[in-house]
Amino acid sequence: MTTTTLKRNRAVSVTEIYGKKFNVLPFEDEWLRSFGKPELTGTWIIWGPSGNGKTRFALKLCKYFATLGKKVAYDSLEEGASLSMRNAFMDVGMEEVKRRVWLLDAEPIDQLIERLKKRKSPDVVAIDSIQYTGMNYKDYKALRDMFPKKIFILISHADGKNPAGRVAGSIKFDAFVKIRVEGYKAYPVSRYGGGEPYTIWAEGAESYYMQ
Repeated sequence: MTTTTLKRNRAVSVTEIYGKKFNVLPFEDEWLRSFGKPELTGTWIIWGPSGNGKTRFALKLCKYFATLGKKVAYDSLEEGASLSMRNAFMDVGMEEVKRRVWLLDAEPIDQLIERLKKRKSPDVVAIDSIQYTGMNYKDYKALRDMFPKKIFILISHADGKNPAGRVAGSIKFDAFVKIRVEGYKAYPVSRYGGGEPYTIWAEGAESYYMQ
């Protein structure tokens, strides 16, 4: 993957950083309580065991970004444009934001980069999953640095309570928002505040935690 790394070597004064304008997203209600008011930049990582609501949460998050007027691409590397993905889109009511959300049918990372270079490309990019990208950590950093005004949502398999594999583990440390999913609840750690668990599916969570 051929990339260009963005270099930052300019000192910023206290006055400049205090006066700097940021593209802050107006999260409200349960989204605000869980994630604060995030900036339109950086990486979010979502991980958890299969069958616990990880994909449903990622799609609900993508839908919420779309309700805020952002263009969203969901690159389904594992499932592609499959029946299961169609059902997942239907479960979260994605038709309500259909003009702002695109499902990418297992689009390779090099093709995704070309897409993101175009004018009016997506503001938010979800990649499902890290383990299917073929990227190492250097590739990931180059991708993020190429598009500093976009949010990347990277979805990962889990190994116990942590993302599976060295690359996903390194991305977790770099991510602005870290979200562990278990039992249809999302447990966030966000640089922007919040911190309350987010309930993905109330009935499923109640059943899981009553066991």
